[in-house]
Amino acid sequence: MSSSTAPPHGRPPLHVVQLLGGGSVGTGAHVRSLSAGLVARGVRVTVGAAPPAERKYRFTAAGARFVPVPVRMTPAALGMFAALCADADLVHAHGMRAGLLGALALRRRGTPLVVTWHSRSTAPGLRARGRGLTESCVARAASVVLATTSDLVDRARSRGARDARLAPVALPSAPPADEGAAPCKLRAELGAVGRPLLVAEARLDRSQTAGVLLAAARGWRRLAPQPLLAVVGEGPERTALQRRIDRERLPVRLLGRGNDPAALLADADVALLIARWAGRAPLAEEALRRGVPLVATAVGGVTEVVGDAAVLVPYGDPQALGAAVGALLSDPDRRAALAAAGRARARSWPTEDTTVAQVLSVYDELAAAP
Repeated sequence: MSSSTAPPHGRPPLHVVQLLGGGSVGTGAHVRSLSAGLVARGVRVTVGAAPPAERKYRFTAAGARFVPVPVRMTPAALGMFAALCADADLVHAHGMRAGLLGALALRRRGTPLVVTWHSRSTAPGLRARGRGLTESCVARAASVVLATTSDLVDRARSRGARDARLAPVALPSAPPADEGAAPCKLRAELGAVGRPLLVAEARLDRSQTAGVLLAAARGWRRLAPQPLLAVVGEGPERTALQRRIDRERLPVRLLGRGNDPAALLADADVALLIARWAGRAPLAEEALRRGVPLVATAVGGVTEVVGDAAVLVPYGDPQALGAAVGALLSDPDRRAALAAAGRARARSWPTEDTTVAQVLSVYDELAAAP
C-alpha cells in the first residue's frame, strides 16, 4: 500500500506519534525505518524528538512530520508533548525517557500508549533505584510494551506491564563499503597493515568495559603478529585510559564517536561486543551480516540474537576474552566457519518489512479496542 492509498471504509488515516527520547543509534535508525514503513502503508506519522534527531535520521524524508520536542521532564516539555499528541490515535514511545514523558503527558486521556524497550540501564546505586521506579511507571502506563529481547519482556512483566510482548526490531543494514576505496587505506591510517585488526565500541567511563578491553590487550602483546584493537567511543575517562595505553604500551587506538564502526568492520578481522548488558547491538548485528567473526559477552539478549554464530565469553573476565581472541586469530578455519554462520544467522532475523507489519498489527488491535 502506498502512502497515497486511502484507508478502508473512508476512515481518516491512523495518526501515530513516534516519540524518540535520545537513545542509541540503533533506536533512532529503528524509528526512522518504522516511520517510513508506516507511511508507506497509509499511516500518518509524526515524530517528536530533540532537534538534532531530524538532521541525523531525516524523518521528513521518510514521509513523516517532524516536531522538535525537548525531551526533558519539565512542565514546558510536557505541555509541548501534550499538544503534539492532541489529535493522535496512538502514541509509540521508544525508550524509558520517552516512555515516561508519554505516560505523564497522556495521563487521564484515553490515547493508547505503546512503549518499545530497546535496552536497559546497568547503572548502580541510586541511579538503579531511580531507573527501577521509572520502569515501573512506564510499564504500568503502557497499553502494550514491545521488548526487543526475551529478558526485557520478563523485566517489563516484573515491573507491572499488563501486556508485554517480544518484538525484535530489524536494524537497517549499513551501506556497503566503498568498492572504489584504496585497499587497506583504513588499516594504514590505523597502523594495522600486516597485523590483525580488532574492532570494539565502548563508552570511555568508569564502567568495567573499557578496563576489560585494555586488560585483554595486555595479553595480546605476546602474539605475533600483534593485533591492534580499535575502540570507537567517547567518555570522561578517555584521557586516563589513553595514559594507561601509553604507559603499558598497549596495542590499542581510541577513536572518537565520530568514527563509523560499520566502516571499520569492512577491514576488521574480529569484532568485539563487550558489555554488561546488550540486546540487539548494532555492532554485533553488522558484524554478523558482513561475516566478521564476533566475540561477545554472554549477557542480556546477546545469545538470543547471535545463536551459535559467535564466541561467547563471561563479562568482566579479560583472561577469557584474551584467550578467545587469541584462539580465533590462530585458527583461520574457525574464523571462516564463524563468518558463514554469522551471515546465515543474519538471514534468519526479522526484516524491516516484517517488523513494520508486526507493529502495525499491534496498532490495529489497539485502535479497534472499545
